[in-house]
Amino acid sequence: MKAVDGVSFFLNAGETLGLVGESGCGKTTVGRSVLKLTTPTAGKVLFKGKDLAKMDREGLRKIRTSLQIIFQDPFSSLNPRMNVGQIIAEPIRNHEKISRQMIRQRVGKLMTRVGLRPTQMGRYPHEFSGGQRQRIGIARALAVNPDVIICDEAVSALDVSIQAQIINLLKDLQEEMDLAYLFIAHDLSVVEYISHRVAVMYLGRIVELASGRQIYENALHPYTAALLSAIPIPDPLVSHGKEMVLSGDVPSPLNPPADAHFAPAAPWLRKFVLPHRFTGKSSRTTGLPATFTPNAGVDFYDKYSPHCQRDRRTGHFSSPSPSQNSGKRVFRDKNCQVGGRSPETSRNWK
Repeated sequence: MKAVDGVSFFLNAGETLGLVGESGCGKTTVGRSVLKLTTPTAGKVLFKGKDLAKMDREGLRKIRTSLQIIFQDPFSSLNPRMNVGQIIAEPIRNHEKISRQMIRQRVGKLMTRVGLRPTQMGRYPHEFSGGQRQRIGIARALAVNPDVIICDEAVSALDVSIQAQIINLLKDLQEEMDLAYLFIAHDLSVVEYISHRVAVMYLGRIVELASGRQIYENALHPYTAALLSAIPIPDPLVSHGKEMVLSGDVPSPLNPPADAHFAPAAPWLRKFVLPHRFTGKSSRTTGLPATFTPNAGVDFYDKYSPHCQRDRRTGHFSSPSPSQNSGKRVFRDKNCQVGGRSPETSRNWK
């Protein structure tokens, strides 16, 4: 069984990449694989030109200062036998040789930076609220001045008001320290607020990757559209529109479909998916092809999609807004990639 299969993405300095998807799709495994907390069975994890997957224990120790993680549960991730000062100071002691007085000063500055008082240094984790414990986790991650932080569901266990405080703190720290975040979350509204780009995972694969604006305004993959349609609107006077209901079953990760992983979860797509050949690389879906040879495939998106419409004469699906595509008809392949085929080079529906 492959928990993660064919995932590929990049992360720039000072950028936040949101990683979303349902439980069990492989988001946390991706984050842990980046840090080699989970050893990948194949592939590469490149950081500044070095492959972390091939590093030994000593090489990883040297690079740990650049890669840190904030865990989902702020209570279980903190040692209950250590006070806050010891928790935050631990990575400094492990990676730097400085005096106790200097360590104490740095811990005090870190606590102030994340919104805690240095006088609380002697308290233990159970004496803090959930939001305060997460601030302790953030201070611990910042202790060694990292370049990349993996935020593994960093706000999902917190109340909404506390979530807003932590998210704003992360954004302020990013601007101040030029941090890069891999932000793993379920809450699409939180991801929209903090992320520059968003990757959508399904059954161990990234099915769509684009800027936050493109994802939320013009989702191409039907699974992304279904996730967005499920977001509740807290206003009874505002119409939500038609919700996409996935009536099928999630395929077994032991034996996933060979052609389209998403098809069993949406039976209405099956009749639109046929084999086809591809060439080129995709800019919207990492690792999936974007262009293909004429007469080699079919489009799939039907009336359930708000972003494509079907031509009754030819049976093809295209963008409902030609002005957004320079007046040209845009056709999509089975992975919802823009293929640029014309009705003359596409297979007709019957």
